Amino acid sequence: MLAEKALSSKKIKVLVIDDSALVRSLLTAIINRQHDMVVVGVAADPLLARALIRELNPDVLTLDIEMPRMDGLEFLEKLMALRPMPVVMVSTLTERGADTTMRALELGAIDYVTKPKIDIQHGVNEAGQELVEKIRVAAAAKTRVPAPVTLRPLLAPLGNRRASTEKLIIVGASTGGTEALKDMLMQLPPDSPGVLIAQHMPAGFTLNFANRLDKICRIRVTEAIDGERVLPGHAYIAPGGKHLALDKSGANYIARVLDTEAVNRHKPSVEVLFKSAARHAGANVLGVMLTGMGKDGAAAMLEMKIAGAYNIAQDEASCVVFGMPKEAILAGAVDAVLPLDQIAGHILARLCLLGRGNRV
Repeated sequence: MLAEKALSSKKIKVLVIDDSALVRSLLTAIINRQHDMVVVGVAADPLLARALIRELNPDVLTLDIEMPRMDGLEFLEKLMALRPMPVVMVSTLTERGADTTMRALELGAIDYVTKPKIDIQHGVNEAGQELVEKIRVAAAAKTRVPAPVTLRPLLAPLGNRRASTEKLIIVGASTGGTEALKDMLMQLPPDSPGVLIAQHMPAGFTLNFANRLDKICRIRVTEAIDGERVLPGHAYIAPGGKHLALDKSGANYIARVLDTEAVNRHKPSVEVLFKSAARHAGANVLGVMLTGMGKDGAAAMLEMKIAGAYNIAQDEASCVVFGMPKEAILAGAVDAVLPLDQIAGHILARLCLLGRGNRV
């Protein structure tokens, strides 16, 4: 009996919050089939969940957004203010679902899965595996408590067309990346180099994400379109469910959107973007690896470095998950390891050196 309790205590304790009895049952079945996690309770709404959190002390919550008595966003905001803990959102794949999911990540949720991908007949399919993997990541992740909104000092324009035209900022991110990207892109001046971004995200979410960033950044932020020219002062986000790659047409850099097989189980994959940047831009690349689980992009970041790129990794203290940056560092692909709030400034400082004729 004692041995059984000891074994159970090592498992990730999950509380499932969803107003659908069917979804609660399905999520419970998926989670309880794993050797390293167990559902310790279920709740049909956040008001019931509050008492269970105090009683059961779960490690991770799965949280629906649309529920009676109190919606998931309101509950998440209160939770992060009073008792911050890892939360994985269970979202619907709709325009409104994408918008509320982005808001949930802003409020401190670690990650999300989409309901339509959960197979009621087969239980643990690829989507079920995605759910349990994200619960594992959430259990080990740093809970990010949203800070009060403050205005950061704006970084000055480069004032050097050669530097901003020839150079490119190539970014990879995963878990925690939506907020990290927002923090970094908001600091870039309107004449910064073009930015290409591979953020692990499903189809249906990236257009909303790009539109939200475009409203608050000084650079333009869009979902990438195949064949479009990469321009200074613009950021291009890989469409969810497709790869983004860099190509060249004459003297111009162009974006390629590819509907090919997943790489490292991801689509978009950081590996695809980084490899293309190494091949077509080489020493004109400033590479950035932000927070994320796994090692997607680490090997290709080394290819960028060998081709002459200058690469930056987000440091462990500021990462939600120090997986992808750590793997890039271990691969010998990184020139600088920096806190998130220093990355944009460091990029611009190196571009200013280039503008003065110094080697970058």
